[in-house]
Amino acid sequence: MSSSAIRSRLAARGIRSSPASRVHADASRTSIPGSRRQASSSANGSVQAGRAKAILYGGALAATLYVGYLYTTDTRAFVHRYLVPPALRALFPDAEEAHHAGTSALKTLYGLGLHPRERGNSLRTSELCTSVFDTQLSNPIGISAGLDKDGEIPDALFALGAGVVEIGGITPLPQAGNPKPRVFRIPATDGMVNRYGLNSRGADDVARRLRDRLRRFARSLGLTEQEVLDGAASVPPGSLQSGRLLAVQIAKNKETDERDEKAIADDHVYCVRRLARYADVVVVNVSSPNTPGLRDLQATEPLTRLLSAVVDEAAKTSRKSRPKVMVKVSPDEDEDTQMEGIVEAVRRSGVDGIIVGNTTKRRTGLVPEGIKLKNKEQKALMETGGYSGPAMFDRTLDLVGRYRKMLDAQPASSDKQKILFATGGITNGEQALKVLNAGASVAMVYTGMVYGGAGTVTRIKSEMKNQLKN
Repeated sequence: MSSSAIRSRLAARGIRSSPASRVHADASRTSIPGSRRQASSSANGSVQAGRAKAILYGGALAATLYVGYLYTTDTRAFVHRYLVPPALRALFPDAEEAHHAGTSALKTLYGLGLHPRERGNSLRTSELCTSVFDTQLSNPIGISAGLDKDGEIPDALFALGAGVVEIGGITPLPQAGNPKPRVFRIPATDGMVNRYGLNSRGADDVARRLRDRLRRFARSLGLTEQEVLDGAASVPPGSLQSGRLLAVQIAKNKETDERDEKAIADDHVYCVRRLARYADVVVVNVSSPNTPGLRDLQATEPLTRLLSAVVDEAAKTSRKSRPKVMVKVSPDEDEDTQMEGIVEAVRRSGVDGIIVGNTTKRRTGLVPEGIKLKNKEQKALMETGGYSGPAMFDRTLDLVGRYRKMLDAQPASSDKQKILFATGGITNGEQALKVLNAGASVAMVYTGMVYGGAGTVTRIKSEMKNQLKN
């Protein structure tokens, strides 16, 4: 059959073709699978390379964030001493506003798990352990009342490494305290003057907060509130942490007549009823210079009656072991007869110990030689109120030694030695060891944290450990 006949038959079937076109079509069909595989492999390679880069960059970012988290939440970090305190002073010229900003930040960060905390076991050694009120404390450094006035951040403060945290002072009824401004910085001496006047949300408000804290803790262990209070969790019922103690400071309301001893006692008894259940130590504050007539209570007879009322009420606390009771005394009552009267009141009332001391109304000897105050600082120093800062240390050390001798010379009503806590001007490990060697069981800080930041307790403990090694 001729080729023309074949083409005619193909055309009759609707097929138009030529040898050349068939060759080209066959070639195209033959080449397409290879091209597709090549394009597909190239695309897959690009996707895989992109994924590898994303994983690499994501991992690097996650590692960076984690390292940053570990650094910024460690109390040893540079930022907590050298950046945060100066930044707060710069951002908040009013010292009280800086205080509120700092405590609010700690509260928020603690809730998010981003708070500064003491890491590692290097400071949890037997060298720093001490026995206080039948509790083996992890360390003898405490944080004084004033930083956490209303019991909002006790756990955040414990996380900074303190063996004792004191909250308050707390009054029976809410009170605003003195008019603002009432806190004044003296940076040249790392000091402050305050006349807060025991601003407080009141005992009921703080009791609710501490009760809620206790209930959360009990639920986390599958225990009842009462079981935790009675020791089933094997931690102190106030701190809720092994090796730590929570002290709750109480005081009378400003409007309570300073001449009415019964009314003053009633103020304190009310606070004990509401708060003692959640405290390891109840602290009676008769040392504030900013509440009218408060320091007059340090005379032997009125102090004995007040402390006896507090001790009796604390003994009724509905838990297995009652909270201990301490009295916080002024550094300005430093005559032998005044101190002996306080010691006698402690002995008669059955109080467990003394916290020495508080801020001072005196203004002599507070500026070291060679330091010249600016006009603003000089004005701040002369403001009405109590001064606190490093210049108080020598006075604190002297008072601790003298109180220790007087307490030990008293006829003991029991076989247990009265406990001393020291507060006032302690800013480093060497000073802490000095007051401990002089007879205190705990060295407490306050203003040192304002200028030294969240790492102050860790730094003091590290310095103590190094001193003990030498």
